[in-house]
Amino acid sequence: MPDTDTDTGSTTPAERKRLVTGPGVLLVWLYGVITVGAVSRSVYQISTEFDRAPLPYSLSAAAAAVYVFITYSLVRGGETARKAALICCAAELTGVLVVGTWTLVRPEAFPDATVWSDFGMGYLFIPVILPVTGMLWLRAKR
Repeated sequence: MPDTDTDTGSTTPAERKRLVTGPGVLLVWLYGVITVGAVSRSVYQISTEFDRAPLPYSLSAAAAAVYVFITYSLVRGGETARKAALICCAAELTGVLVVGTWTLVRPEAFPDATVWSDFGMGYLFIPVILPVTGMLWLRAKR
């Protein structure tokens, strides 16, 4: 039974921490690492070479925003954050599959790689594995 305040419906710190126990710690750590990589890459690309490939760099920024939100939601914990992270993991997986396929079918549209190019090959395929793992973990923590 979740530890909630029945009057306000707010979650207690004990409930929020449930998402970051056991394998959840590794999941948060991996999302944190990929967040730093995606944010760093997109900030650098947009600030120095945006004219060269605006679409890929914008997609890298979108990926970074998704990673920031998922990492925050996992750390925040609670049922609302779990549901939001689950939706974002599904959106992340959709983005990886769409952009990954797009980069293979129309490589000329991507003069430079994004975080999700080639299904995250530049990131050891973590961008395609992580949302699946995240969704499984978040469903188990329901």
